[in-house]
Amino acid sequence: MTAENASSPLRRHQATPLTHLDRRTFLRSSGIMAVGALVPHVAHFTIPPPTTGPFQWTTGNLVFSFDLDAGKLRQKRLVPSGVAMPATDSSSGVEVALQCSGENSPDQGMKSGVGQPGARLLFAGRREESTGQGRRLVCMHSDERLQLKAESVYESFDGIPVVRRYSRITNTGTAPLGIEFLSSAMLHGLASPQDYENELRIHIALNSWMAEGQWHTLRPSEMGFVENERTSWSEAQAGSIGSWSTERFLPMAMAENTKLGLIWFWQIEHNGSWYWEISNVSARSNYADDVYAYLGGPDDVHSAAWKRLNPGETYQTVPVAIGCVQGDFSSAVDALTSYRRVAYRKKRIQDERCPVIFNDYMNCLWGDPTEEKELPLIAAAAKVGCEYFVIDAGWYADIKEDWSQTIGAWQPSSSRWPRGLKFVLDQVRQKGMIPGLWLEPEVAGQKSLLAEKPDNWFLVRHGKRVLKNSRYLLDFRNPEVRAYLDQVIARLVNEYGVGYIKMDYNVDSLQGTELSADSFGQGLLEHNRAHLAWLDNILNRYPDLVVENCGSGGGRMDYAMLSRLQIQSMTDQEDYLRLPAILVGASAAALPEQLAIWSYPLANADADQASFNMTTAMICRIHQSGRLDSLSAEAWKQVAEGIRVYKEVLRKDIPKGVPFYPLGLSDVTNPNASLALGMRAPAQTLLGVWRLDGPATTKIPWAYGEAKLLYPTDLGIKIAAAEGTLQIQFPRSHMACLVTT
Repeated sequence: MTAENASSPLRRHQATPLTHLDRRTFLRSSGIMAVGALVPHVAHFTIPPPTTGPFQWTTGNLVFSFDLDAGKLRQKRLVPSGVAMPATDSSSGVEVALQCSGENSPDQGMKSGVGQPGARLLFAGRREESTGQGRRLVCMHSDERLQLKAESVYESFDGIPVVRRYSRITNTGTAPLGIEFLSSAMLHGLASPQDYENELRIHIALNSWMAEGQWHTLRPSEMGFVENERTSWSEAQAGSIGSWSTERFLPMAMAENTKLGLIWFWQIEHNGSWYWEISNVSARSNYADDVYAYLGGPDDVHSAAWKRLNPGETYQTVPVAIGCVQGDFSSAVDALTSYRRVAYRKKRIQDERCPVIFNDYMNCLWGDPTEEKELPLIAAAAKVGCEYFVIDAGWYADIKEDWSQTIGAWQPSSSRWPRGLKFVLDQVRQKGMIPGLWLEPEVAGQKSLLAEKPDNWFLVRHGKRVLKNSRYLLDFRNPEVRAYLDQVIARLVNEYGVGYIKMDYNVDSLQGTELSADSFGQGLLEHNRAHLAWLDNILNRYPDLVVENCGSGGGRMDYAMLSRLQIQSMTDQEDYLRLPAILVGASAAALPEQLAIWSYPLANADADQASFNMTTAMICRIHQSGRLDSLSAEAWKQVAEGIRVYKEVLRKDIPKGVPFYPLGLSDVTNPNASLALGMRAPAQTLLGVWRLDGPATTKIPWAYGEAKLLYPTDLGIKIAAAEGTLQIQFPRSHMACLVTT
């Protein structure tokens, strides 16, 4: 797949005194002391004799090759098992990129490809063990000058061409160290150092409010990494700063070498700031000899996350999943989908069943719920086949109250619920559904009672609380904050019988906090990790509780969150015609059984509009909305039939499905392009096809023999499969359908 190829699936034309928080006490109380966080300490290894020459580590699907240069470990190109590389290939680079304050950096410009002491770290050996899901390798390094030790960890998963990577360093000396950047993972040999412009294509997903998952395929030069026959001072890069981890980009990307037929891919698994770059470096002269990728979490330059590492302390990076396959974009998504299921997803009955969820917000009550409005919606949602009923924003605020400035108490409004909120939730249960509520627990309204708490409850910069959208941002490092929110969750679950929480987050912290922190970004990292630990405790305490991950839609669609929470709100997009283009791209970022898509037929919807909505939602998880209580008979029929087909035919295979892209990736700004998304499972292959303003007939490559029109079957859509092509004819614009094998 090349950028010049028009059939490429991705190519586009282009005041109050501050109250002290004892940081060490917090870290102990929250269980995230600097060695912190998400992965247990490696122990009980058998240590082999010191390595004196090149070696390989094979996972069964991947081959990691290493060399030694004057006692320093150098990592070579990662390749799939069984793939031979040219004998002349000599590209290699540092296994850990590390820059400490005061050290003479070898990196040009803003690059993070080597660092110092990263360049001079001495290899101290390796150790290995078996895990419950695969194997773990730890490469050990040391630096006598700064008196530090570094460990680089690789965790494999049986049968999957993906490895989870992270690094940690320990200060073994007597003086503090300043950490400016530390890689979670490095990749090397991505392309010829002098011909990468022709060989390399970078697949990157822009992610914006109501326009999530918009993939582009770019040459290195189109991202600022320009070939100059020597060593570039610039890089192709993407990143995020703040607590909306996917505000601008998805935290994943792919680097495809069209000459070698290999595609490397990565997924940065963090709910805060992160950064990656692709550039080149020279170890021997001014002429580049390696094209590398640096992958990591927060650092000093890009996210104000300088770290003071005191004697005896250990600092660990955020985890990153990396892999390599022969093939293209779809092949990489296939591998990542398998990894997400095996590495992170806990077996929950809710995941396997893919229950149908009704939420009263989108093109429905718009955050203005009342008992009078909810009761007919509850009856309609139950009748049409929904299994959860979620009351979205506004349930806690008096009618006509500007609740952005007052949220935080999470007590039901008496003016909205004259017989009490519990009465309405009981009606949900009596109709056979599980009730849910919207919550934004990480904030406190500027005029709320919660805002009267001391400053160490909140993120603070330059002596002032961070204020966004009339909300202060709570600091989860503070145990009092976590205890308060524990009480909120306990009340909703135990007193109100809530079985589903839509956990929203509508602000971005940006750099972080200065209170009891080495830097803004380190304060944010500690807060991020404390938030994850709080979520873990909540889900362990309430194993049947379903928690939806929402950040104004897809603003925090990362696998630090999705390794814990069961379902992802894909978007806040209000125009149903734009949803398919978001779904196609977002399907690469989340498991199908986690990815929830709105279906919200409007009050005046006809059968075409209702079935278009349903088709979009049925391919993954249904988030039903709209005024079901006032739909026309023809629209109601399509919604009811769609939910029936979903429950009886489709949802059993969704937790086994893998997305594929027969017409390539989508563009939310192009209404003339036909759209298609496939979902391949062992028992059946499902295909969704959408016609917007384009031609009536869509032709799709089809290698599955016969095809069956599954939904809708009564609107005049015709399909025919012959000679490797599936032809779909839509009688009108703005129609969609599902086809199955």
